[in-house]
Amino acid sequence: MLVPKKNRLAIYSYLFKEGVIVTKKDTSMTKHPQIEVPHLHVVKLMQSLKSREVVKEQFNWQYLYYTLTDKGIEYLREYLHVSEDTVPATLKKSSKPQPPPSFGSGRAEGESFRGGRGGMRGGRGGYRGPRDAAADAGIESAGGRGGMAGRGGRGGSRGGRGGAEAGQE
Repeated sequence: MLVPKKNRLAIYSYLFKEGVIVTKKDTSMTKHPQIEVPHLHVVKLMQSLKSREVVKEQFNWQYLYYTLTDKGIEYLREYLHVSEDTVPATLKKSSKPQPPPSFGSGRAEGESFRGGRGGMRGGRGGYRGPRDAAADAGIESAGGRGGMAGRGGRGGSRGGRGGAEAGQE
C-alpha cells in the first residue's frame, strides 16, 4: 500500500518517540486515536515493519501492540535523521527511583501476617466487620454456640435437618 510521506513521517516519529504503538484490529476505523493519520496506514506500515523485524508484535484482546527492536531503533534513527543520544521513551530511565514493592501494606510494624482475606483475625473473620467484645473474649452470645444456632444445624454441626431442633421426633 502506498502511504504518503507526510503520514509515514508522522507514524515513524510517534513510534520512535514512544517506542511502542497500539492499533485496534479494525481496519474500518477512519483515524488512529493517537496520530492524526488514517488507521489503515498505521496498520499497514506496522505490518511492513514487522516483516522486516523492525518491530515486535503482540496481540491481545483485539489490539496489536508493536514495540521497537534494537534493529528498529537504528533503522528509524537513519530514516528520521535523529542523533545517536536520542532514545525512545521505553528505554529512558525514570528520574526518581521507585521504592521496592511492599507486599504487607496496611499492617502495623511488628504485626504478623496471618493469611486469609486481609490478614485480619486469622481466616475469614476479617471481612465480616468488627465483632462485639463478648465474642472476642470467648463468651458465648445469647444466640447459642458461637453464633451458629439457628443456621440449620444441630449444635453448630453442618448436617442437614436435625432431629429435635427441626421438629422431627
